[in-house]
Amino acid sequence: MSKSLPQPPERGGDASTPAILDRVSSAADPLQHSASRLSSRAQHTQRDAVDGNDSNSSHEGNADSAYASDSVTAFTASATSSIFHYRFENGRRYHAYRAGQYLLPNDAQEQERLELQHYIWRLLLNGRLYTAPLPSPSRSPNMRILDLGTGTGIWAIDMADEFPSAAVAGVDLSPIQPEWVPNNCRFHIDDYEDTWTYSRKERFDYIHGRALGGTSSNWHRFYRQVMDNLKPGGWVEMHEYDACIYSQDDSLDRAPCTKEWMHKLDSASKQHGKQINVARFHKEWIAKAGFRHVREDVHMIPIGSWARDPFLKELGRLEFIHMQMSVDSHTPALFTRILNYSSEQAKDLMEGVKRELRNRDLRLISCYRVIIGQKAGDCTYN
Repeated sequence: MSKSLPQPPERGGDASTPAILDRVSSAADPLQHSASRLSSRAQHTQRDAVDGNDSNSSHEGNADSAYASDSVTAFTASATSSIFHYRFENGRRYHAYRAGQYLLPNDAQEQERLELQHYIWRLLLNGRLYTAPLPSPSRSPNMRILDLGTGTGIWAIDMADEFPSAAVAGVDLSPIQPEWVPNNCRFHIDDYEDTWTYSRKERFDYIHGRALGGTSSNWHRFYRQVMDNLKPGGWVEMHEYDACIYSQDDSLDRAPCTKEWMHKLDSASKQHGKQINVARFHKEWIAKAGFRHVREDVHMIPIGSWARDPFLKELGRLEFIHMQMSVDSHTPALFTRILNYSSEQAKDLMEGVKRELRNRDLRLISCYRVIIGQKAGDCTYN
């Protein structure tokens, strides 16, 4: 492929990286806050009850990092405990609400992967949570922020901490977010494939989505809804990675299991009606939806510690762990439900892919993309 690995970004302070699941060394802010939660937050994802409080309750200015009490949980849903009646298969756990719409698991192992992915994104973006030109927290006291496919909620929580006077909402099919969160952050169990019902007064200043490949059957409709629910001048930002592996030499040709896995993963997701390898299309979709100032930044990350540059070497070490976990999470349901693989056949292919990822003679690469676009108009943040 023609794209080369990126030059490492300028970084201040300690160049080492924080602990990731006890696998790498510790470091200083701004990433320490996220990293410190990676191995512990998954313990706080189970709920005994569902709070049906109004999801549009007011968020007062000067909201600090205080956390919700038992009487005011951060979780809201118009559902019953049936959303916890998870589906178990192939040793993994899957969501119950709108069962089968999303074919990746939601168990502790997957939550750990999502937390690691969050840290990789922050490291890649030099500690930032976003790249859109948002105003500083002190200049945006009434900003409304929406996180689509929030997962464990870690991005929404970090964003709520960074913008303590903003109202941050996270939406997902799975109730795997912690109860104890900043008091300006709320989570809702919902399907953003449905028609959005926010009123004009509830429009958002900023809408964020991460790793949403395989979640939508109609991306043009998705971006129309994003456009309709942004305030004038509001921003959309998507953080996506290609469900594909690259190389700059013949490494991919020497990884037959990986090539087979990539092809069949994409084929299965298409048959399911929600293609997973769509990151490369988001820039075009956002532009066609009518957004202006559309920009895409592409980051190529080594899988493994083979890069010479210390920053890329560390990124690659983390991406290697992430890819091993991704193979385990992306394969079982798509291959057994859609392609009619037996559990043993799926396991054999997964082991083959992970074996190739461990091969130090192969220099494989992941591709991460950041895409932003702005709705026309002037944003007043009120």
